[in-house]
Amino acid sequence: MPASALLTVTHHVPDQRERFYRLLPDLLAADPRAVVLLADIGAGYVDIPAAVADRVINLGIREQLLVSTAGGLALAGMRPIVHTFAPFLVERPYEQLKLDLGHQDAGAVLVSSGGSYDMASAGETHFGSRDVALLDTLDGWTVHVPGHADEAQAQLRAALPGDDRVYVRLAGASNARPYGAGPGATVLRRGSRGTVVAVGPMADRTLDAVDGLDVTVLYLPTVRPFDGAALRATLSEPDVVLVEPYLAATSVPQVSAALSGVRHRVLGLGVGRAELRRYGGPAEHDAAHGLDVTGIRRSVAEFLS
Repeated sequence: MPASALLTVTHHVPDQRERFYRLLPDLLAADPRAVVLLADIGAGYVDIPAAVADRVINLGIREQLLVSTAGGLALAGMRPIVHTFAPFLVERPYEQLKLDLGHQDAGAVLVSSGGSYDMASAGETHFGSRDVALLDTLDGWTVHVPGHADEAQAQLRAALPGDDRVYVRLAGASNARPYGAGPGATVLRRGSRGTVVAVGPMADRTLDAVDGLDVTVLYLPTVRPFDGAALRATLSEPDVVLVEPYLAATSVPQVSAALSGVRHRVLGLGVGRAELRRYGGPAEHDAAHGLDVTGIRRSVAEFLS
């Protein structure tokens, strides 16, 4: 990469992703173990200072190699920060996540971008709604879903010193302000008719959707581990609605585990499994999956009635 005293973003990118690129020089300078691995994504957006440029490696569009290299570097004592779009970071190299990181008990910080369908016009190859559900089949992953660039920055800084496996899911949609970087849940409002759990960038639209409804809203910027204790502590009625920006019902098992022994109902909202072959734009996908304000309100109201 070209050496520079400054990090520059040459094209417009969403706020969370742009913050990540601007943060990279600080992360590399803060920890001599840190090494950034790219798969072309990001390589054309940033310039890295010469002092740390030797710890930025662009492997090209070879995502299996990307994760395998991270595993090898981790076993050699480095702290890999691995970045590309969600389907190329989790789906395509799933076997390498399972073997080269998980089975070897090697740690890395995986940073995806694109959310579920930020790049909707690129088609199904760039749709990333299955990522968190796939990571749930593996052991030992912390999963952050920040709703604001400030939260993403705090989560990245906190993840760097460790040796564990961390996934930070960056998206184009953001809340207007940070609500807390976690890992625990934050109570955004209290009610008596049930609890709505809003994950990451879904918080603002969820608050708009339940305006006038007598419900508690919990905010989760970290979904694994799932803050079941906060859910139990704030639950007034045993009715729970999950609003997640990825595959619908992904966290339903975590809710059921948290409420074990309590009779409850749970509704998991999120990206549906049906194939949508007209790519459209992110707002159209939100509406199609019932993840816009109108769709969330309709689902919550029908469930609670």
